[in-house]
Amino acid sequence: MRRASLALGVAALGAGYLWHTDPHQPGQLLLPCPFRLLTGLLCPFCGGTRLAYDLMHGDVVTAFHDNAALLVLGVPALAYVLVRWLVAGVRGRHLPLKLTARGNAVVLGTAAVWMVARNLIG
Repeated sequence: MRRASLALGVAALGAGYLWHTDPHQPGQLLLPCPFRLLTGLLCPFCGGTRLAYDLMHGDVVTAFHDNAALLVLGVPALAYVLVRWLVAGVRGRHLPLKLTARGNAVVLGTAAVWMVARNLIG
């Protein structure tokens, strides 16, 4: 229960900061993508901060434009995992957050295909 409370508290602080910080505007104090800084290419998560900001403000169309794969695949998967983790915590059980070898392959393969596709398409 302590871990879940800590995670929710950190997430709430981050969401509160992002609510008032528009990542679409230049000059905002946000962490840049290290992969993009080094290579100039978009990583699979590029646009994730803008996506979160847009979802918090109810703009699903712009969120889809920011990172379609993360919105369609990542957000539901994250919600599912977090709900399972929280329910297990409330019931007094410890649910380790880990993927099987097949799960890792699916996630990494999907991320690689998305990264190549979005950099080729532009």
